[in-house]
Order: sequence, then structure tokens, then C-alpha cells
Amino acid sequence: MTKRSGDAADGRTLVSGSARGPALRLEEPLSLWGGMDPTTGKVIDRRHPQAGEELAGRVVLMPSGRGSSSSSSVLAEAVRAGTAPAAVVLLEPDPIVALGAVVAAELYGRRVPVVVLDEAAYGAIRTGDEVVVEADDEKASVSVTGR
Repeated sequence: MTKRSGDAADGRTLVSGSARGPALRLEEPLSLWGGMDPTTGKVIDRRHPQAGEELAGRVVLMPSGRGSSSSSSVLAEAVRAGTAPAAVVLLEPDPIVALGAVVAAELYGRRVPVVVLDEAAYGAIRTGDEVVVEADDEKASVSVTGR
């Protein structure tokens, strides 16, 4: 993906769905268990570079998940509470994040797409970009609609 608005990058779908929102690039992986408050949608890990940032309604880019298998339950709870990210875009597949999104879709009927992009496409998205994620069983498409 280049930096021009409207360009789309193909990725790998971990969890299907459609989402749109402002991007938030996390500089480091985040464990949702102890790292995100599902009642507020904010990063609460005080050691994380984006501590205090709100994930709710945003397309969250992070290199990978980190840590506890309980992160899946935190993501599912955030979906139930309406404080989850709109989508999660990863550099490395993370089955724990994907599991949380799958469970939330089954329990609450709300989808948080989870996709994996290559490094060039991932690197072209900046915090604040308006991003659209379209992910089905065949492929994922991630595009920046405004800068």
C-alpha cells in the first residue's frame, strides 16, 4: 500500500468482518489482559508507550499480541461493553486475539475483524488515518480513505 488515499492492501483474514475508523498504531505489542480496561476501552498498562489511549472504535494496529490467553476474554468483554476496537490489524498472526473476536461474534453477534498485513502495507498506515477493513474468508482488504 502506498501513502495515497484510497489505495488498498490485501491481507490475511483471521476473523472476518467489516469495520471503519481512525487508526491507532501501537508501538509495542499489548496484552489485553491487564493492558486494556474493557469497561473504558483504554490502554491501562502504564509501561506501554500508548498508555491512556482509547482503543474503542479505532482500527488498532499492533505488531502482535502479547501474553496471556485471558486476553481473548478481555476482548470479548470489550465487545459486549461496546468499548472494543473496530478492527485489529497485525503484523504477526495472534490466535488469542482472534479467539476473542470469534467468541464475541458468537456470543454477542458483533464482529471485530482481525487481519494480518505484510510489513510494507502495515507500515504505510499512520495513527489518525481513516481506515476501512473488509475481511471475508477469502481475503482481507485494508485501505486508507483519508489523510
